[in-house]
Amino acid sequence: MTSLNQTVFLYIHQFAGRSFLLDDVGIFLAQYLAYFMVAAFLVLAYYQLGWRRKVYVFCEGAIAVMLSRGLVVEFIRLFYHHVRPFSFYNFTPLIQEAGWSFPSGHAAWFFALSLTVWYANRKWGWWFFGLSTLMGVARIYVGVHWPLDILSGAVVGLLSAWFVHWLLKGSREMLYGEKPLAATVHGE
Repeated sequence: MTSLNQTVFLYIHQFAGRSFLLDDVGIFLAQYLAYFMVAAFLVLAYYQLGWRRKVYVFCEGAIAVMLSRGLVVEFIRLFYHHVRPFSFYNFTPLIQEAGWSFPSGHAAWFFALSLTVWYANRKWGWWFFGLSTLMGVARIYVGVHWPLDILSGAVVGLLSAWFVHWLLKGSREMLYGEKPLAATVHGE
């Protein structure tokens, strides 16, 4: 009997290897979309009104990503070792990946970045959440993560970004007065 985690993985991964086009899309989303999202975040930070807002948005994102991916994910992986699906089922994934799978470092990184972007600009934030979700599904599709890896990485990323945002509340109030950051972004 397979667990729900395995069942969902097998359902999504069953489509891999059937279409070159679908495989290429999956590989792009799983491996290369990340670069475009980081570039988009840098553009968002750059186009904030005033140099202080630019620096604040960039720093909030950087701290949230470092906390989620660099500290929390690595701390969990010190104590919990979960093999990747391609090792468990003994197949070659569509992209190369090594190390333990739980929680997903990509999901932690990009959901932390997504919430940071959402705090700065709601419209961009929703796009980032959608793209992060697509990236997570693609990483299941290419065979390098289980669904619970992605879900747990997303939770780590969201909690880390929320914590950093909460921690920097005093800095926001000092820099921007009583108005929340999202209400003072250029273009809204």
